[in-house]
Amino acid sequence: MNFEECKTPAQLIDAHLKERGWTQRILALILGVNEQGISRIMAGIKPVDAEMALVLHAVLGIDPQRLLQLQKEYELAKAQIEHRVDPSLSTRARLFGELPVSDIVKRGWLRGINDVKDSDLERALCSFFGANSVDEIEILPHAAKKTDTSIDATPAQLAWLYRVRQLAEDMAIPKYSANRLATAVQNLRALLVSADAARKASRILMDCGVRFVIVESLPAAKIDGVCLWLDEHTPVIGLSLRFDRIDNFWFVLRHEIEHVLQQHGRSAAMLDTELEGERAGTGSDISEEERIANAAAANFCVPQADLDRFIARKAPFYAERDILGFARTLGVHPGIVAGQLQNRTKRYDLFRNHLVKIRSIVRPAAVVDGWGDVAPVGA
Repeated sequence: MNFEECKTPAQLIDAHLKERGWTQRILALILGVNEQGISRIMAGIKPVDAEMALVLHAVLGIDPQRLLQLQKEYELAKAQIEHRVDPSLSTRARLFGELPVSDIVKRGWLRGINDVKDSDLERALCSFFGANSVDEIEILPHAAKKTDTSIDATPAQLAWLYRVRQLAEDMAIPKYSANRLATAVQNLRALLVSADAARKASRILMDCGVRFVIVESLPAAKIDGVCLWLDEHTPVIGLSLRFDRIDNFWFVLRHEIEHVLQQHGRSAAMLDTELEGERAGTGSDISEEERIANAAAANFCVPQADLDRFIARKAPFYAERDILGFARTLGVHPGIVAGQLQNRTKRYDLFRNHLVKIRSIVRPAAVVDGWGDVAPVGA
């Protein structure tokens, strides 16, 4: 056999032996080793190590690097035959590499699972995502998409969305009425006068048949809210309360209410992320649905024509008494005016003291998951 045609260490050694007319016994005698050891190498049982490669180079003139390379290739080929790699490993690697499994487990979203090492983890993940098997879970690129969203959602955002849906499905509230919700907007507007009044928002929405849930965002998800429909008659509003501020709460909530009133999200959940700055505006780079919701939310908080006039009169200097007086005129909390003024002027240093925290006020009256609490879900 030509040296270049050799595919294994044994073939290369045998070719050199034949060239010299040597047997394996002669080689063993020259090396001063037991013939059985040489036989094991020639049978592919014992691998050629670096030391043996150097010895064979000295005795037979075999290139040690080529000999060791053939040994690696032989071992890999042998392993491929003897050991079949579980085809699900690549799927599991992608699943556990992209999905924040540890956070999901820590948050108690998987029934009966308290540790990522739990042997039942994959089954619980499949149940959570409504999949028959791990490789059908929606975050995987080849999986059939079950939950269309208005954006290309990240795995963390998608997991948050599934948790919102899970909690909403377990709620028992009156049938949805678009007329009641449209009327309720005025009732909600009256709550803007104080931070404490925000606790009533959840009940008003649910009385209209809107399933309202609050789910703390997963790390790095940067999600603010969602409007989705369980079916064509059952709207859901989910908030993350990512920013614990009165202005943000009312803007995001009214934004999602407008999605419901406009029947947005029926075919694809309106998933709102980083709803601030330009993304909270009505620029041409914002989708029509989002422009409509942003405009409704902004006017709900502070009528934009009134804000325009206020800025025209007071810019560039705004006094504390101006903000307080403007808020009293509108019948809203000063923090809501401060938030709208910051967004309009991009001066986020203005009147930050009025941006009071709202989360602890809103949570007790709502279905909430997060901040140490795990919302129960029926079996």
